[in-house]
Amino acid sequence: MRIVGIIPARYESSRFPGKPLIDLKGKTMIQRVYEGAKNSTLLADVIVATDDQRIFNEVKRFGGNVMMTSLDHRTGTDRCGEIAQQVEADVIINIQGDEPLIDIRQIDALSVAFNDPNVEIATLGIKDVSDEDKRNPNRIKIALDHLNNALYFSRSPIPNEHHSDTMVAKSFTFYRHIGVYAYRKTALNKLVMLEPTELEKIESLEQLRWMYYGHKIRVVETTIETPNVDVPEDVENVLALL
Repeated sequence: MRIVGIIPARYESSRFPGKPLIDLKGKTMIQRVYEGAKNSTLLADVIVATDDQRIFNEVKRFGGNVMMTSLDHRTGTDRCGEIAQQVEADVIINIQGDEPLIDIRQIDALSVAFNDPNVEIATLGIKDVSDEDKRNPNRIKIALDHLNNALYFSRSPIPNEHHSDTMVAKSFTFYRHIGVYAYRKTALNKLVMLEPTELEKIESLEQLRWMYYGHKIRVVETTIETPNVDVPEDVENVLALL
């Protein structure tokens, strides 16, 4: 099984323009993500997918593998889909370009999930969600079935523990989403052709589109979460950890 990591990277972020090129103690963020992903022995290749010449030039400068994509893509999934058409792969892992402290154990756990022939899409989930995270709409919650396939993703607490038996709710294991995705190439080719749905728009969660059209998402449990750089204020936290 040939597994390829793709790192979508765009310059025009609404909350932090140019963030792939910010300096993090002598290396750009995109270089740190790329080099971190390359440490995984399960990845046959790692490719940066970008629509910006500045990012393209930077990846070339540090000797990375990079490919240009269309300016018209709405999501990182779409960008991965374009690259997937041009590379030999059985599985594509969409690696977040704003996580400079990427941990290869997350990548490897997703890779191993595809030893099960029934898995077409996989993502990560972390359990023991805090009360603060349950209330935080930026922390995505997951409900699972008995095979660890996702039943639903939501910005709201799910299940809603306030309308259930208190003792049952206290013993229930809540899961929070860690937003790294992996897809069989055949599944990814289908996903990028799907039309957006109302449910997806309400929650602002792309994965609900895939589920709406009948695709199952296997959730792989992890205990590892690395900080991302979403806004300029996040940089100091990453620098301290570096």
